[in-house]
Amino acid sequence: MPDRPDKQGLRIGLVGHGFMGRVHALAWRTVGQLYPLPVSPVLAALAGRDEQRADDAAAQLGFPVAVADWRLLVDRPDIDVIDICTPVDSHAEIARRALAAGKHVLCEKPLARTAGEARQMADDADQAERDGLVAGVGYNYRRLPAIELARQFVAKGRIGEIRHVRARYLQDWLASSDGPWSWRLDAGQAGSGALGDIGSHLIDLVAHVAGLRLSAVTGSLDTFVGSRAPDSPNGARPRPVTVDDACTFMGRAQNGVLAVFEASRAALGRKNQLSLELNGTEGTIVFDLERLNELGWYSGADDDVARGFRRILVTEDTHPYLEAWWPPGHTLGWDHSFVHQARDFVCAVSGHQPYAPGFTDALYVQQAIDAVMISARTGAWQPVPPGDGAADVLVATPNRTGETASSLDAGHRGGAS
Repeated sequence: MPDRPDKQGLRIGLVGHGFMGRVHALAWRTVGQLYPLPVSPVLAALAGRDEQRADDAAAQLGFPVAVADWRLLVDRPDIDVIDICTPVDSHAEIARRALAAGKHVLCEKPLARTAGEARQMADDADQAERDGLVAGVGYNYRRLPAIELARQFVAKGRIGEIRHVRARYLQDWLASSDGPWSWRLDAGQAGSGALGDIGSHLIDLVAHVAGLRLSAVTGSLDTFVGSRAPDSPNGARPRPVTVDDACTFMGRAQNGVLAVFEASRAALGRKNQLSLELNGTEGTIVFDLERLNELGWYSGADDDVARGFRRILVTEDTHPYLEAWWPPGHTLGWDHSFVHQARDFVCAVSGHQPYAPGFTDALYVQQAIDAVMISARTGAWQPVPPGDGAADVLVATPNRTGETASSLDAGHRGGAS
């Protein structure tokens, strides 16, 4: 078993310093100011791809050291945790090498590009966890207080037996055909588009809040703009978009519950709108990320004259995660979910509690994603494996004309992140 972090603190090595890396760094810096922790996180080192940009990011984010190769970070003996905030195609290599080096790992979602890749990571994590390491995945929406309260409502039977689930996640950063190409639009680097990027959150939330895992899915993918030019001052040529801009799919859970999902990065006017609705035999729960401090609840136990949706303002110190924050009514923001994630990860590393979701939980999400992609290609319902890994699947993103974009198979892994 690896040594527990000593008085030097829990030393964090951050791989990647883009949008998500900045959020993680903020959370590591903040968590100890709010929560009493068994050990304090210490920003030890940062890795990027370009030495100058990594140095600049380290100075801005509070890391004393930067390197231009993540392998140097993984091999350092003075690092306890490898926090992976890189494009998806690099997750497997970094995480597997970090676990083999005896590091705890926190990896951003989605875990991998395919279920086959995720299976290898989950197998390594299982062995590493037996050796005392923690391997967690950053599905941060689990740690919004209102989402955790919703989970508790379901667990306590407040809405009875679940009958329907609706989950939707909409963004609009690809609504314009002039939007620039990025790695998120390449199957070789991202695995899938809106389905994996934001749809994965929906699959995970349904499993977490409702306790429902999908047993079969049927779905459709759409790519509205088939090529985009990189954001380059030199006028770079357009590159093909090989993932979906939007997806819709239905799923049946193992107990027969019907769930409906929608994810889009081209829904004009929707900046980051995630919604979840659970209809039960005795009540309904509604969550909307644009009102993230609130939970909607309809109780069938109310009498006729008082029956209706009520708004629960989730800011009391008796609500999940809120004992460390501000007085009631002083709302939190999106970034605070990452602070809660950091708290739970530190406590797990210190042996005070387990951490979820782990790599096996994230493997299930990837199995469901792969099943949706197969269904979109074949037009048929596709089973989601009950827990075993799945082979890498063809990524084929039909666009509006019925043409098929280029694909990823088991032998093609795309360019560097």
